[in-house]
Amino acid sequence: MKKLTPYAVIILSFFSIVLTGSILLVLPISKSGVGALSYVDALFISTSAVTITGLSPVSNLSILLSPFGKVVLAALIQIGGLSVVTISVFVMYLIGAKIGIGNRVLIKESLNQNNMSGMVKLVKRIVVFTLVIELVGFIINMFVFLPDYELMDAIGISAFHAISSFNNAGFDILGDQSLQAYNGHVLLNLSTAILIMLGGLGFIVLNDLFEKRSYKRLMIHSKVVLMMNLVLWVSGILIFKFSQNHQESLTWLEAFFLSVTARTAGFTTINMQELSGITTLILMVLMFIGASPASTGGGIKTTTVYTLFVGARSYARGTQTTTHQRLIGHETRHKASILLTVSILIIIVSTSILLSVENISLDEALFESISAFANVGLTINITAGLNDISKIMLSIVMFIGRVGPLTMISLLNTNWYRKDLQSLEYIEEKMMIG
Repeated sequence: MKKLTPYAVIILSFFSIVLTGSILLVLPISKSGVGALSYVDALFISTSAVTITGLSPVSNLSILLSPFGKVVLAALIQIGGLSVVTISVFVMYLIGAKIGIGNRVLIKESLNQNNMSGMVKLVKRIVVFTLVIELVGFIINMFVFLPDYELMDAIGISAFHAISSFNNAGFDILGDQSLQAYNGHVLLNLSTAILIMLGGLGFIVLNDLFEKRSYKRLMIHSKVVLMMNLVLWVSGILIFKFSQNHQESLTWLEAFFLSVTARTAGFTTINMQELSGITTLILMVLMFIGASPASTGGGIKTTTVYTLFVGARSYARGTQTTTHQRLIGHETRHKASILLTVSILIIIVSTSILLSVENISLDEALFESISAFANVGLTINITAGLNDISKIMLSIVMFIGRVGPLTMISLLNTNWYRKDLQSLEYIEEKMMIG
């Protein structure tokens, strides 16, 4: 393991949990006896859970999975949301084991941090934040589900829904219609949306808010994340409310929930097949953008979009790329451009494969690809009908989306631990662009 780069360790850690989960889910003890679950389907569900996506080839997991299977699924979601590295380091801290430089490097890379200062403290807070927020969500959910279910069933559903919501997973054990049965339930809609929002902001922002408790004192990263999320949430609500054309318009509650869940959560309170073309297009854009760095959500992230926008604006004005009176460095802008490019290529390849092996339309293939890559979990009801080739391909796409395209291509970087190795300086070549 010492010869592996941090990127390889992170990838292998997620992969090992996916395989373990697939084996557990395919065991007879994980199934209720109603319906069948092939290994490919088990692998798909395990990948979707660990990558906190929510896509499933089985329309009704509440019937297919036994109580043990539901516990396994919830555990996979929790591990995927926190990451194997975070949980491992937290366990080491609890048992008093030494947390060396190698583990701190892993935490730094896993959480996309710039330095290793305070990594163990950050891990402790991440776990505490998660448990406290999910506990509050569980208590609120009990008020929602207790009138409709027996006590033990209500406890299980409430706990599962809290975990799935905060981790932006989109899985539910309420039937085959997601949250459509609770379409007008204000308390469940609001509590679920708030859990999704908190998970999507990112642990770094939550920790910054906890420590500073004042917007003016926050890091620039936190200010950008909060601003971008607010803009995207409000824009989504307004667009979804007024973009249904001749279709039945959404209520304000439906538009609000759709705007929030589009950012990698995957729950839905409406029939996705009844959305207009413009609504579906905007939904795909929001899915592609996703949540924020070091969060439980996917997508190319809000800070990436912000960096690209500021860069374009600065280029148009002929000024330096700055924000909040700070210069956005070349490395940051370079990473944002690479991430956008690689992400678009992955979605194009995924969409092409789906069109080649499935009898579906372009918009269905594109929607499913974006949903898988951005770890969203929303679907136009085609996931259950996909063949094994498509399921395996989408599993790979979900995995890349969760681990991160930059982490995947960083496997090729053999000089990750050293910078400025080259003593040579090359003559600059200005390529013709545009």
